[in-house]
Amino acid sequence: MINKQNLWFLTLFSLILVLSVYYITMPNDLLSSKKATEIEEAKKQTDTKDNTDTKVTIEESDNLTALRVSLEEARDEEKEKLKKTMTKEDASTEEKNNAYEQLKYLEAVEGEEEKLEKLILDTYKLNSFIQVDTTQIKVVAVSKKHDTTLANDIMRSIQAEYKEKKNITVRFEK
Repeated sequence: MINKQNLWFLTLFSLILVLSVYYITMPNDLLSSKKATEIEEAKKQTDTKDNTDTKVTIEESDNLTALRVSLEEARDEEKEKLKKTMTKEDASTEEKNNAYEQLKYLEAVEGEEEKLEKLILDTYKLNSFIQVDTTQIKVVAVSKKHDTTLANDIMRSIQAEYKEKKNITVRFEK
């Protein structure tokens, strides 16, 4: 007797088999003609542009990317621990609830950080990295000029987003 799991396996396996046979037996000229038209379109686009006006823009500095990656890795590890706590069978309901609340808090903090980074980008046209803790907010902004008035404006605009007083630090990078 075939159960549901075996039936699904056979169905998906046969679908993959049919698609592979179709791909293998597909004529090569069909694929090459599509690639040729894509190459011709790309050449037309590059021919219409003036090659002397090439501008290269860098979205973020390497330091901001490194800060983001390290923070993301630390948070991912923390989330994994919390998820393991939530799925443990011998954990109490209080431990599971605390882990769930902590996970919700981490997600909310990530959303706040993205919102504040977008605020700084829209308002001051600066790429930035923001790390939010319970009462402290660290801002690293990429700017050629290190101006105290700009730092104060950034701190005021971030503080305007919160009702309670936050300790905000701003650091500039080139």
